[in-house]
Amino acid sequence: MSTRLEDETLQFVRELIRIESVNTGIAATIGDGETRAARFVQECLAEVGIASELVEPRPGRGSLVARIAGSDPGAGALLVHAHLDVVPVEEGDWTHPPFGADIEDGFLYGRGAVDMKNYAGTILAVARHFAREGIVPRRDLVFAFLADEESGGVWGAGWLVENRPELFAGVTEALSEVGGFSVPLVADPADERRAYLVATSEKGVAWSTLTARGHAAHGSRPTDDNAVVRLARAVSAVGSHRFPVVRTPALQRFLDVFGEARGLAFTDESLADDLASLGFVASLVGATTRNTATPTVLSAGEKTNIIPAEASARLDIRILPGQDEQLRQGLRDLAGEDIDVREGRWWSATEAPLDAPIIGVLQDAITAHDPDGIVVPYLLPASTDNKHFAKLGIHGYGFVPLRVPADFDVFAQFHAADERVPVDALHFSARVTARILRTA
Repeated sequence: MSTRLEDETLQFVRELIRIESVNTGIAATIGDGETRAARFVQECLAEVGIASELVEPRPGRGSLVARIAGSDPGAGALLVHAHLDVVPVEEGDWTHPPFGADIEDGFLYGRGAVDMKNYAGTILAVARHFAREGIVPRRDLVFAFLADEESGGVWGAGWLVENRPELFAGVTEALSEVGGFSVPLVADPADERRAYLVATSEKGVAWSTLTARGHAAHGSRPTDDNAVVRLARAVSAVGSHRFPVVRTPALQRFLDVFGEARGLAFTDESLADDLASLGFVASLVGATTRNTATPTVLSAGEKTNIIPAEASARLDIRILPGQDEQLRQGLRDLAGEDIDVREGRWWSATEAPLDAPIIGVLQDAITAHDPDGIVVPYLLPASTDNKHFAKLGIHGYGFVPLRVPADFDVFAQFHAADERVPVDALHFSARVTARILRTA
């Protein structure tokens, strides 16, 4: 029989999914969904006497912050954050209404089921549970329900860090996405031991533009400095390049644990093959072994019979911890001296301690509900709002606990059609999260 905490978790996740807080990245088309979701959370907290502050830097771009006092005033506060926005959907690709929050065969379907209204609903239910039951956590808990994560957090976490840092006074660590979901620890399908990944590091995110310049001319008279040709060479060089493997501490810890459990060496020579043997986990961890620079947008002339004076390409860049300067130099070398490399948005990687006491708290909470489960650090190849909170000296960890079937790839649900999560995984998440936040 489910508890009230579990029931409310499912209820709140479903109600949040039904609020269409889609973040298109275009101000004119975003609407007020984020603020409506924040007001819903605010009303639910107020029902149990928890005060909160709604911050709306632009109409419709609302975030909500609340604080619960802990029993140990000398302990650093813990930030627990979830974003309320979701990415757009192509409804024709879905078999269930993306904002219907349908439940079928034990799965809850909907945009945000794992990214990340599941955690928003969970921490909302836990906060209410603490208030109802008079539970006082060890540390101050700061709950943040944030706008705009899916477009970089500029109007959510980023704005709050720059303009309202006092809301996070005393915070030393943070918990959020992307981690906590279970994956098979060993290859034997009869062995149900699970690893629960915790993101102790996140790749940085940057944009850069390559530009080639030459002389405009008629297409019938080829030039030696054709900007399109020179740009194409640079794009080909960048796009085909594989940066060297870097064994960051988080990657090495993951390889050590899985290597011991599965009898894999993970040497430099065998790394690709050994990772491939991990199944769907390989795509997640494989992306954390190197820096990447991916050409995504090309721009040049408009008329076929005119050689343009300028051609450009935009790059999506993902940076390992401590690799910013090496990557910058590598891009310049690959592009060549005759190509201008201009940086755009640049967020460096985050890196939190692998052996901090909070890792033990996560392990204890998992052990209480899955005795054979083991918490394993890894490096997230994407980024979260933790990159903004890192500017305040806050160490961020990705851990949304979900115990799922061995063949269920949680990470593959992010931004996917028919995004879904097992209902019993949400119940598990509520129990484990409550224990984490009470004892951390």
